[in-house]
Amino acid sequence: MKKINRRGFIASTASMAGYSLIITAPTKAKAMKPTDERSEKLAKLSAPESVPYAQDEKLMKKVQLDCDVLVAGGGLAGICSAIASARHGKKVVLVQDRSRLGGNSSSEIRMHPLGVPSARTGWREGGIIEELKLANASNNPQLSWEMWDLLLYDKCVSEKNLTLLLDTSVCKVDMDGDKIKRAYARSETTRHIYEINAKMFVDATGDCRLAMEAGAEVMSGRDGSKKFGESFADYDPIGTRQGSTIMFTSKLHDKPMPFTPPSWAKKITPEQMKYRSIKADGLAYGYWWIELGGDGDAIRDNEMLRFELLSIVMGVWDYIKNSGKYPDVENRAIETISMLPGRRDTFRIVGERIMTQHDIQGKWKEFDDAVAVGGWSMDDHPYKGFYASDRRPCRQFGKVPCYNISFGSLFSKDVKNLFMAGRNISCSHVAFTSTRVMSTCAVEGQAVGTAVALCIDSNMTPSQLRADKKKIRQLQQMLLRDDQTILGVKNEDSDDLARSAKVSASESIDGSEPKNILSGIAYDKIGGVENRWVALASSKPSITLAWDSPKKISSAQLTFFSGSNEIAQTQSAYILKNMHRGAQKDIVRDFNLIAVLEDGSERELCKVRQNAQRLVRLNFDAISAKALRAEFLATNGSPKVVVNEIRAYA
Repeated sequence: MKKINRRGFIASTASMAGYSLIITAPTKAKAMKPTDERSEKLAKLSAPESVPYAQDEKLMKKVQLDCDVLVAGGGLAGICSAIASARHGKKVVLVQDRSRLGGNSSSEIRMHPLGVPSARTGWREGGIIEELKLANASNNPQLSWEMWDLLLYDKCVSEKNLTLLLDTSVCKVDMDGDKIKRAYARSETTRHIYEINAKMFVDATGDCRLAMEAGAEVMSGRDGSKKFGESFADYDPIGTRQGSTIMFTSKLHDKPMPFTPPSWAKKITPEQMKYRSIKADGLAYGYWWIELGGDGDAIRDNEMLRFELLSIVMGVWDYIKNSGKYPDVENRAIETISMLPGRRDTFRIVGERIMTQHDIQGKWKEFDDAVAVGGWSMDDHPYKGFYASDRRPCRQFGKVPCYNISFGSLFSKDVKNLFMAGRNISCSHVAFTSTRVMSTCAVEGQAVGTAVALCIDSNMTPSQLRADKKKIRQLQQMLLRDDQTILGVKNEDSDDLARSAKVSASESIDGSEPKNILSGIAYDKIGGVENRWVALASSKPSITLAWDSPKKISSAQLTFFSGSNEIAQTQSAYILKNMHRGAQKDIVRDFNLIAVLEDGSERELCKVRQNAQRLVRLNFDAISAKALRAEFLATNGSPKVVVNEIRAYA
């Protein structure tokens, strides 16, 4: 047989069946031209401005980026940290090692964000995570996971001070004594090495990658009761961890949907399912208890865990479909399977304070540096995961009271300009079993992002800021202004002109009073009205802030009640049964803001329509006013107008 070399093959195929084949190998591809300012910013990160990285990596290009803060990790903690810093005027680079934002809440894993149990408390965390949840509820009522990904992307790329690098991983740092000088991030997808110079750094990777590169002290796994004197600490052997999970979803069809498992699927026995019930909730969305890896390294063992978890998913689905125990599953088929194990437990960074079980159970009330709130139960899982068939798949320590999180647990004790947010904060393993859930991680992120901005503006390290009680109070007031909930901390913002106003209203119901909007607290327990004003929506009520002398005002913000039911990106039946898909009914939809001028005349400052957010900020040309009046025209469905707080600023 005649051998055909590459040139001969191309020549011989040039006229096959009338087709032409032309192969070129350009040394430099033509660059796309940006179409708007966002794409222009991203275009600057590509090859034309870059230089070869190293002689032995000729395909990799080096790009230098200068910013105020680098946030490593694009889960909800990293997103909220980056957005908070950007909104406080800092130049932010957010690096995410996946093509999608959201971490365990993304379409790659599909776990819903949990935190404060709002159905029991009557309130949620507030702040940026509430903004994201409300935007998703109103703009993604179909609860598409990919649209949740897109919403998070939109929130990041829409921040003018935020540069987002997807498919990029932090891989190295340069130190200057006990501070990080710069970090390097690598993207195999775009063939770039980014040299990122920053003043402050945030590790929101979950796995402490940035901190470990910087040499910060970390801890891992269970601590045992002797270390911190925790009564819950001996649940499993010291050093073991919670495992990782692969989630799947299924869908009901109008005809039988048979299932034949692959040859490598595990054969599941009734004994293995003894404590793992198959319920309708899980059939559509399950199962978090398909979990492994607590006796190993969830990072380095990832490929093995992926295979083992997939083999259990296939085996469990085979058991559901073909064991004959579940007659209502004939028409049900798997819709999605994650190919990425959702990690719970790897490493935690040691901070100035290590939160423990004692803090969660009440010692938090002694914190004078509280910056965020948690409320999930102390929820521990057996280290053998699914193979701990003789044990229940979790142990939840009852109804944990909501608690505050210390700022001292959000920055490294070793690396002076390193913060952390998410499941890698400074806490014992027992405390971690509560603080690890995503809505709690998100508010930690907002606290960190705000603290970063204050540290830079004050030329302080986080440790110096924590030691300055006046600065801590300033940080708390900044967070409250941004709708972050901190238990027991009130609005004492000296710049808030509303605090010196007299409040009146056209009417009040349910025992509420107009002055309640100035209580300094923007949430109430279920049935409470101490911190809210309530009126009938049908009467088109109004509320007025008046001053003894005119005030120069250029902005106002209103905080509405956004409901007490859980809202999340989810397919879980137990959440969906009480969740309204769409703009939340309790939120005021349409309202006007009117100024009463010095001469008694009135001027309409803002007309808001189709609002679906809890916190609404309004900016307008500065005016001298002796009163502000908010006129409420409609809610998103509730018969009552509920306002928690109104602020005004010069």
